[in-house]
Amino acid sequence: MTDGFDLLIRAPRTICGAEERPASIGVRAGSIAAVAPLDQAAAAPNVIELTASEVLLPGLVDSHVHICEPGHADWEGFTTATMAAAAGGITTLVDMPLDSLPSTTSVAALELKRQAASGQTYVDVGFWGGVIPGNESELESLHHAGVLGFKCFLADSGSADFLPVSADEMEAVLRRLRPLSTPLLVHAESAEAAAAIPAAAGRSYANYLASRPRGIENLAICQVIEAARRSAGRAHIVHLSSSDALPMIGSARRDGISLSAETCPHYLILSSEEIADGAIACKASPPVREAANRELLWAGLRAGVLDLVASDHSPATAAMKHTDTGDFGAAWSGISSLQLGLPLIWTAARRRGFSLADVACWMSQRPAELAGLRKKGRIAPGYDADFCIFVPDDPLLVDRAMIRHKHPLTPYDGRTLTGAVRGSILRGELIDPERPRGELLRRDPQ
Repeated sequence: MTDGFDLLIRAPRTICGAEERPASIGVRAGSIAAVAPLDQAAAAPNVIELTASEVLLPGLVDSHVHICEPGHADWEGFTTATMAAAAGGITTLVDMPLDSLPSTTSVAALELKRQAASGQTYVDVGFWGGVIPGNESELESLHHAGVLGFKCFLADSGSADFLPVSADEMEAVLRRLRPLSTPLLVHAESAEAAAAIPAAAGRSYANYLASRPRGIENLAICQVIEAARRSAGRAHIVHLSSSDALPMIGSARRDGISLSAETCPHYLILSSEEIADGAIACKASPPVREAANRELLWAGLRAGVLDLVASDHSPATAAMKHTDTGDFGAAWSGISSLQLGLPLIWTAARRRGFSLADVACWMSQRPAELAGLRKKGRIAPGYDADFCIFVPDDPLLVDRAMIRHKHPLTPYDGRTLTGAVRGSILRGELIDPERPRGELLRRDPQ
């Protein structure tokens, strides 16, 4: 191990790839320069010594976050979202292309998004581009302008300027994106199937769940699979909630289709049986389903059919959530959990026999791979020196006062979790709440 590092981290417990082991990490100019045995001699002007109760994880990468600035910064903005991320051990976010004004469906809109973010991000931020009917001519320009990939909906997005595409339009986009080696992220619910089911109204969660049955999701996932098969494009299914789809995804992969899928903390933690009427903090689209479905999603992670876990942080004001009435039909659909993802997943994962290396794979390595961020997501030489210092055995009481998101409404209020983030390091420096130094990312050159 060579001296001349800016920072040396000595950690008796370090997540390196698929294992936990003691290590010394040398950092130079914001990158990991060396990973060596814990007792190997080295020097640096700045040294962080971790204890045996602390684990050094790669900084988490959340590839599914709705930051609503510009236009809807009262829902969520770059300052609050990235501060919440840093508090949760996340060092890189990828922003979804809708819920801001304008949506990120053109290069001009992307530049407005970057201008809004400039100088107020505490973690690194990348951007997905949007696919809507009629903007096909913008896709190559957005790609060359640096978006990390693209996102489309097959059903109503809830945003008037982000209309859904048809299955045929999705296939045409997959074909168009294939030479660019960039993924198309798909919100997979069928607009046609949904149109035949009466919309939910009132406080009953059972009624809301019945209005978004698994079949709506399963049908759309079939459409994604067949579009990816015919186009040979790269498709990714976001926020999968229906465990019915897992065998289909596994079969498609065995056929050689380029397909991946994510799920979210709320589908892995909550269950429909425990959601009270009027508990609109739990409303998501697709909805949280039964406990048996939840356990099959965990089995999908174990089998590798589900690739990663992302927050789908979708914030809203109290008025948008209709906290006064608890009306599931009227309430905004989205769960805010950005800051809590790591302790939520670790609390549930450890009970099922998973390791912190598994969690780091789901929440750091694979999201970085999806977004094409080749220097993020691992503790290895050449990667950015992004780290999360995590205490896996510490209790964490979720309280609205601790939440750094713009709005503290959360379905996890009052829960005691296991595991607490003690610090986050971005490119070799502890994140300072007084100094936003996050960078705006572009897709790494191939």
